[in-house]
Amino acid sequence: MNKMRVGLLFGGCSGEHEVSLSSARAIAQALSAEQNSAKYELLPFYIHKDGRWQAGELAQQVLASGKPPESALASGNSQQPLPSLENATRWQFPPQAAEVDVWFPILHGPNGEDGTVQGMIKLMQVPFIGTGVLGSAVGMDKIAMKMAFAHAGLPQVKYITVNRSQVWSNPCVFPKLCEEIEATLDYPCFVKPANLGSSVGISKVRSRAELETALDNAASYDRRLIVEAGVVARELECAVLGNDNPKASVVGEITFDSDFYDYETKYTQGRADLAIPASVPDAVSTQIQEMALQAFAAVDGAGLGRVDFFYVEATGEVLINEINTMPGFTATSMYPQLWRATGVAFPELVDQLIQLALERHNG
Repeated sequence: MNKMRVGLLFGGCSGEHEVSLSSARAIAQALSAEQNSAKYELLPFYIHKDGRWQAGELAQQVLASGKPPESALASGNSQQPLPSLENATRWQFPPQAAEVDVWFPILHGPNGEDGTVQGMIKLMQVPFIGTGVLGSAVGMDKIAMKMAFAHAGLPQVKYITVNRSQVWSNPCVFPKLCEEIEATLDYPCFVKPANLGSSVGISKVRSRAELETALDNAASYDRRLIVEAGVVARELECAVLGNDNPKASVVGEITFDSDFYDYETKYTQGRADLAIPASVPDAVSTQIQEMALQAFAAVDGAGLGRVDFFYVEATGEVLINEINTMPGFTATSMYPQLWRATGVAFPELVDQLIQLALERHNG
């Protein structure tokens, strides 16, 4: 029996390049597990930080080391000098790309989970793991995502949308914007770029001075911003797996000692703890699972997704925060851990995602 060739696409141009490498290493290990090694052949494809694609030996070395080529050389982890990147052409596909039967684009952040790579693979007419162009774009853009959730009737925190032009405007417009935010949301509130993942560019603000700085900082990342009301709540998450008839995992909780779940807290070992399953009433857990499936459908999700919630324990209220259509996929990430607690081991999870990709493509 011929093995199905899985093109593992990792790295990328976003600030989550290293996270992608960690996810890719975990998936590669799952594909080498006994139940998968007889079915699948791994073809690694590394996207350099400047957008150039690499396959073959270099991609294998990056996957083995878990570091970008220049980092691997600097640390002495490479067994031999890495091939020169000088003659590589950006977005020129290596010849091995033509051999791929199904793509696993484990790319996080802009240019990875925002519909751009999904659209490119769709033009290849090859199956791929995860949500398609529309759902990926909506899931990445916090404003479009909130509009989709509102249309689906899912409760959310209060928010205001802002354009960069309002922030970088004349001295008369900017103070009025700040006054509107204060009157509508009050403090504390959160300022976020609309199209960045993993808490990049996000600030928690408690005063006019902090608000002005945060808006300017977020505007340097994106032309579309969102400002959300702060809420005293527990942060709960639920994983979704499937296509047209998806299933929801058990509910997990993230706890941390920092002011909020920022990038450093998220990716620094020991800064955050995961509790799976979360210690919440059964009714709350069921509500979150139902809302997760509604959110998945609202953005036309496929394959996988992780949906994040606020649980206001004082009132019993559950508010949806966001959906991540390509969540972190290391062995210790919340998404695979939630499924492990639900009874789906990591290698089986990877296998199911590949089968779901084929189902979606052929349907």
